[in-house]
Amino acid sequence: MLSMKAKYGLRALLSLARQENQGPVLISELAEKESIPKKFLELILLDLKNHGILQSKKGKGGGYSLSRRPEAIKLGRVIRVLDGPLAPLPCASQTAYVPCDECEDEKTCGIRLVMKDVRDAMATILDSTSLADVLHQVEKASAQKTGVPTYQI
Repeated sequence: MLSMKAKYGLRALLSLARQENQGPVLISELAEKESIPKKFLELILLDLKNHGILQSKKGKGGGYSLSRRPEAIKLGRVIRVLDGPLAPLPCASQTAYVPCDECEDEKTCGIRLVMKDVRDAMATILDSTSLADVLHQVEKASAQKTGVPTYQI
């Protein structure tokens, strides 16, 4: 399950991706637009900046913007930065592995085997889905909701 930190971070990034060509966005504007507590958003954006996903500009005309194109920012990376490993259990993690105390033989533990499959499925989807992909999905869903066709070349 995604933490609020990751959910807010993804919402902020999607908002910045929508405004990509309009220059940096102030934290206060982003917080208000996305209904995210400003202090919490500051911490999230700083974390994303420190991991190279965002860039910031100080002074007049300053704020936050994506460090790369929305097509190049994958959800899996963002979630790992904000929430840590994708694996639902530490014993199924590739990057933060911790053995279970209660397992006699983790190689035959059914729970671990299934959770590794869950981890792999999540990683496959999230590591291949970009911010741009999500925006396209939203656009398509909005068009279907309103009955307005969208055309893509």
